[in-house]
Amino acid sequence: MTVAVAGVLFSAQTASASTSLPSKNTAHHCVRHTTGTCGWTHHQKPRDQYETAKCKDATLSYSRHSQGTCSHHHGVRYWFK
Repeated sequence: MTVAVAGVLFSAQTASASTSLPSKNTAHHCVRHTTGTCGWTHHQKPRDQYETAKCKDATLSYSRHSQGTCSHHHGVRYWFK
């Protein structure tokens, strides 16, 4: 899967069936100093272990930094890391 974030392409591996995500936030920490809410607080889980945010237009973000995440997708709806 390839996702464009702020004009930069990121490629992420899809999670294998053996990779399981915790049912609640145990290892991930939501970004608190930006807009968007914590997905874990709203019972949302990332699609795979590499997803860091879900944009307001339902696209997924794999950006490593919070600055500019989902800037061309109407902002961040949920943060996962």
